[in-house]
Amino acid sequence: MKLRYFFLLLSLGVPGLSPALHAQKHATPSPPPPANAPRQTARTELLLEQSDSEVHVQALPADSTVVLLLGREKPLSSKSTFVFQQYDRDLHLRQETPLEVPDEFNFTRMCAEGNTVYALFSSRNTPGRLWVAAYNGRLAQARTQQFETRLSREIVELKALDGRLFATVLLNDQLHVTALLLDVATGQMQYLSSIYEPLPMQLTFVADAATRRAEYVLSQTNGRKSRLLLKQLTDRGQLVSSEFVQAESDRSLITAQLTPPQDTMARLLMGTYSLRDPTYAQGLFATDLRPTATPGTKSPLRFYDFLHLKHFFDYLKPSRQARLRLRTDRRIARSVPPLRWHYRLLLHELLPQADGGYVLVAEVYYPHYRYNSYGSYIGPVNSLGNQYGTSPYASSRVFDGYQTTHALVCGFDRAGTLLWDNIFVVENLRRSELEEAIRLQALPDGRLVLAYLDEEKLRYKLISGAESAPNDQQVLIQTGSGDTTSGAEHASDTSQADLLPWFGSRFVATGYQRVRTEHGKDREVFFLNSVVF
Repeated sequence: MKLRYFFLLLSLGVPGLSPALHAQKHATPSPPPPANAPRQTARTELLLEQSDSEVHVQALPADSTVVLLLGREKPLSSKSTFVFQQYDRDLHLRQETPLEVPDEFNFTRMCAEGNTVYALFSSRNTPGRLWVAAYNGRLAQARTQQFETRLSREIVELKALDGRLFATVLLNDQLHVTALLLDVATGQMQYLSSIYEPLPMQLTFVADAATRRAEYVLSQTNGRKSRLLLKQLTDRGQLVSSEFVQAESDRSLITAQLTPPQDTMARLLMGTYSLRDPTYAQGLFATDLRPTATPGTKSPLRFYDFLHLKHFFDYLKPSRQARLRLRTDRRIARSVPPLRWHYRLLLHELLPQADGGYVLVAEVYYPHYRYNSYGSYIGPVNSLGNQYGTSPYASSRVFDGYQTTHALVCGFDRAGTLLWDNIFVVENLRRSELEEAIRLQALPDGRLVLAYLDEEKLRYKLISGAESAPNDQQVLIQTGSGDTTSGAEHASDTSQADLLPWFGSRFVATGYQRVRTEHGKDREVFFLNSVVF
């Protein structure tokens, strides 16, 4: 599941809007970058300010283009005008198609299938009312449709399958999650009765147009132990099959990813498990779901405690790692239960490999809070139920996003056996929603690159199996001059920065920036940079 997990850094913009467009290719900056640094082959700048515009980006690997949904506020009005813009592989504007969005709707989510981009909007006035635009770049046309879902409150995830949208939705009761099927061509919609689960739960799913199948992995828990429920549906939402996967020991299965339906030679399930407490991950598990030679039997679950991975704890300082290893060795020597880890992992969709195996990427994160002390009396327990000792004066704890510490990368063969593991240690990576923040691309030589934007810097790591490699590689995002080293021009105040996998070994970097120039007027822009590894 590609849950498009990115951190939106919200900031205040400045007034004014200029619709000018600037695009050019860049020469290699001086001094030359490190040998493994990516090339930034093109950049486009739209003279936009965050205060009176919105830009949503969808990369299309199928035809090597990038589609923007661009909204601008009308002068002296609270209403906005929207257009779809499509850019070629050199980030030159190919075409622009106006989109008449009714005033009551706000943008919610975007996804793509092939060369079609779907933009979903939610009504500010009528709960459950949705509006969808399907933009076809080849035809330069946008088809729209309105849906009265009535019961839906929030769209958690959106994915397209054979021209239909599968939306994971939170219902109005805020107690249940279900799936909604939207047919943009006909305007028909239906709730999928086979997908209806109480909160808290975790859900992932994969979809494939070639097989016309969508497969869901749902977590179920009684508060003490959890298991997984797998459901396969047709592109029209009809249930094909369902099966439970659970551990017979004291382990609980938290969440998992399935191999894509189009891979008929493998059907693997890989995810995280816990010991008793279903909240925190103790390690990874994997299993082969294909029928075994003996009827009525299933392949065993393989478990990999984080302690037994080669690199998982590399994000810690060496002295702390040594103390951790010593502590666990003593517990093993005394035959006492293993340490219970307190990690939360966000799983990416499985990435197929040329040898038939798969790569699993999981972002390790934790909820981040900030504290405001106003000296007001709130009793021994604050409004969130947190104990702060005996003092009646306490700090209020406010949720401040999800902080990522590192990303775990593991290679499995086509039977689900772990072959290698590695990590990417990150910094300054916090996002407001629980969505993917670290991006992955496979390189032609078999290596993997993991990368993300940290304001004006692109941080990355090149991974070759379990081999150790630097975690602090970075380059500056080039500005319109193509030179970020002479001081003549540099970027600052970057916000809503994101990095999207594109095609081949290429990413597209996007976001709002203020570009400061040594001799001239500063400019406020929304940028697109082509980044090639």
